[in-house]
Amino acid sequence: MALTIGIVGLPQSGKTSLFNALTRAGAPIGGYATSTVQANVGVVQVPDARLQPLADIFQPPKVTPTTVEFVDVAGMGQATQSGNKEKEKGLSPEFLGHIRNADALAVVLRTFKNDNVTHVNNSINPYRDLESLNAELMVTDLASVERRIERSKRAAKSGDKKYLQESEMLTRYQEALNEFKLIQDLELSQQDHALLKDLFLLTMKPRMYVLNVSEDVLGEANELLDKISAGQAVSEEGLGEELKGILSVAQRAKSEKAEIVAVSASLEAELSELPEEDAQEYLQSLGLPKLGADRVIQVGYRLLNLITFLTAGEDEVRAWTVTSGAKAPEAAGKIHSDIERGFIRAEVVHFNDFMECGSFAAATKKGVLRLEGKEYVIKDGDIAHFRFNVGK
Repeated sequence: MALTIGIVGLPQSGKTSLFNALTRAGAPIGGYATSTVQANVGVVQVPDARLQPLADIFQPPKVTPTTVEFVDVAGMGQATQSGNKEKEKGLSPEFLGHIRNADALAVVLRTFKNDNVTHVNNSINPYRDLESLNAELMVTDLASVERRIERSKRAAKSGDKKYLQESEMLTRYQEALNEFKLIQDLELSQQDHALLKDLFLLTMKPRMYVLNVSEDVLGEANELLDKISAGQAVSEEGLGEELKGILSVAQRAKSEKAEIVAVSASLEAELSELPEEDAQEYLQSLGLPKLGADRVIQVGYRLLNLITFLTAGEDEVRAWTVTSGAKAPEAAGKIHSDIERGFIRAEVVHFNDFMECGSFAAATKKGVLRLEGKEYVIKDGDIAHFRFNVGK
């Protein structure tokens, strides 16, 4: 199953431009806030430079990368606008249905000015926009929690301690949301996680901040983010207005230990229409980093603590996604449940070692291809072949 990332943001933030850059889907870009609950959905192959060298060696008829599914929903922020009758309800059930099953959220924040693209709040302030988006997510979660509280209280009348305890836990979430706190920021027990898994709360989902910046400051924005990430002190002095806005969100992301990436969605949407080599050449001519679309995917993997292992042979070279820390049988289960159930051992060699040897036979002779048992923890870049036996 593909990793799914929900793209959320205010109207006119560049969400759909980012979606088009990521997916090359050519989705229409709306001009103004809209009440539509439809979503754009696209599946993207995850770039992995290890696949082609393996394909060159094995010459298989099929090379299969891992994939990420992106879901781009309509602009948010309307349920928290002054005077809106839906203020206390949050996102509609139809709207919510598109992103409630997402593994993570990409929160798009606009930092650029463009007189031809009016901001929904008539001014550029990404930190304020983040507060507005958080408010709507919290209102939505609060409505979900309160509905569940009513259900738990009715069930608790039977005297079942399970529902009494559940009601207490839910009341804690309710209080936190009313105090403008993200559920993910609370200290959570295993019981909390079990209950929250069933609630699909948006403020519990891992999130990344995607700053949609103007092309002119893309290089400076990435340098600034690198400094913040490295723990360097950065002052507003001497920064232009756009970079000041970027700095404010970057410092917040650092305090939240959240992932953050800067892209120029309009530029990347244009580049996505070019052949890959031409796009890379154009980026290099501008002195810009690699495509932000690729970085968004990489950040998503890091955010969800995911790694990639490989299988390679004459039939197929393929990449597989697994959670970091997964043991060999669990990785085998990504290929087929029977392989996990009948797991005996894994033949493992790391990609780097394999490429130095050039073949499994040479890797075995050198001693870098190993037999590993059920307790072996799969590493990113491992090439694995699983031995299994499913009895009667």
